[in-house]
Amino acid sequence: MITKESIEQLKARLDIIEILGNYIQLKRAGSNYSACCPFHDEKTPSFMVSPIKGIYHCYGCGASGDTIAFVMEYEKLSFAESVEKIASLVGFSLTYTQERQKQDSKFLDEIAQFYHSKLLQSEEALKYVKSRGISRESIERFNLGLCGAGFESVKFADMHNARSEAIELGVLGQDRDRVYSRFFERLMFPIYSPSGKVVGFGGRAMGENSAKYINSPQSKVFNKSKLLYAYHLAKESIYAQKQIIIAEGYIDVIMMHQAGFKNVVATLGTALTKEHLPLLSKGEPEVIVSYDGDKAGINAAFKAAKLLAGREGGVVIFEGGADPADMVVAGKIEEIKSLLSSPIPFVEFVLEQIVGAYDLKNPLQKEKALKESLEFLHSLSSLLQEEYRAFLSRLLKIPLSLVRTRREKQVSSIARVDHASLTELVLIKSILEHHEFLDFAIEFLEIQSFQRHFEEFALILQEEWNHPALLGIRINEAIVALDFDDFKKQVRDFAIKDYQQKLKKIPFEKNLEYRQKIELITKYKNFIQKIQKGEI
Repeated sequence: MITKESIEQLKARLDIIEILGNYIQLKRAGSNYSACCPFHDEKTPSFMVSPIKGIYHCYGCGASGDTIAFVMEYEKLSFAESVEKIASLVGFSLTYTQERQKQDSKFLDEIAQFYHSKLLQSEEALKYVKSRGISRESIERFNLGLCGAGFESVKFADMHNARSEAIELGVLGQDRDRVYSRFFERLMFPIYSPSGKVVGFGGRAMGENSAKYINSPQSKVFNKSKLLYAYHLAKESIYAQKQIIIAEGYIDVIMMHQAGFKNVVATLGTALTKEHLPLLSKGEPEVIVSYDGDKAGINAAFKAAKLLAGREGGVVIFEGGADPADMVVAGKIEEIKSLLSSPIPFVEFVLEQIVGAYDLKNPLQKEKALKESLEFLHSLSSLLQEEYRAFLSRLLKIPLSLVRTRREKQVSSIARVDHASLTELVLIKSILEHHEFLDFAIEFLEIQSFQRHFEEFALILQEEWNHPALLGIRINEAIVALDFDDFKKQVRDFAIKDYQQKLKKIPFEKNLEYRQKIELITKYKNFIQKIQKGEI
């Protein structure tokens, strides 16, 4: 069991933006950050994160909490598992109530080194690697390896008493009673987490009798939709150059690095997905999608460009069947530099691909091209829609008036606070920021004093400080907490208005006798006078 002190120490050093940035794409919004909520479908961001308070709140679905709560909900983990996951992300060593401290598994790192040594011992495998233009230095830098005969991996796992772990992590497979190596007779590309820990492998067949590439299966440490090959090696250059280049394959990445392009990464045999976006957003670099010019490469670039529309960067297509690795081997470094220096902006690339798929000589086809183009255009901000109207008009050779933008309401629900609610919310937020203010407030106010936010005030009286409704108020920048002097004045003014409203209602109370009504009127008027004179 993790000690309470260890958890508190971990919480004290957490940066909620750093952790949540591993899962969702955050954009600065004043002193807070915003995103589309990962817990429900939405197009307009209503999910807000406060780096100062260390909390998040979604004004759409009500999800809220701290860093640990987010990871628990997103990863579907228990509290302890979430704490351990976060600790591994930030490199924090937890302490446990047991004498022995839990140790992270080193099996994947160890077997990666085993495969690496096997490659260095195989003349045939080294000959193949050399034929692809990969240098000895790159073999070391990327820790390339060789998985030879299947029994070797099984034997290695058994020697380390890790057979079940090797199966769980996808190094070994199991078919009924038979245990086998998933990667036998393959060149091995260790895949690292952004922090530099081996989490899986890509394996390339050196023969022609099996699938060219296979990757580790999904496991507790490996999710190919969130990882980028060689990011751990490229991130320093990415941050320095403010640019990240995405290539198609492992060998493309290795050869580009070998040629001096140190900011190149690749997806792991899959298309770029929304889950990659948080990693691509770190350091806010421009993104260059650099794919082959074949049909598969162009389709992949089209999907990536739709995801990245609105970002700095663009698409580079290597024409004529060439790929970056081929061009490096051919010594065409300057040509690569030239291509990368003038990418096609993402929005332009998407529109060109959409329009290019239709026969514009056919009016019905042209109409379909316009419809599909507008569907994409309407997914962008109002500014970008306006900017690309003329571009689409020229592509389709139609009047500009036919390219209509769709103006969406930009006012978020976060800022929609009507005037009548604002006074109540300011008082509530002031108490949330300064709990000691509550003692003063309850001298003047009760739950019924609040017309719109009585439930929130009731939560405060119950000291439910971390309730989602209260966290939503705390994080809302449209509501400003008061200092104590202003708070006291606001409470008194609020109380006077409250009792004035109560006075107006007394004559219409049917369940009160005349004598009782007179007593209440006198009581409320006296209370108002005392507040106004400063006697209470």
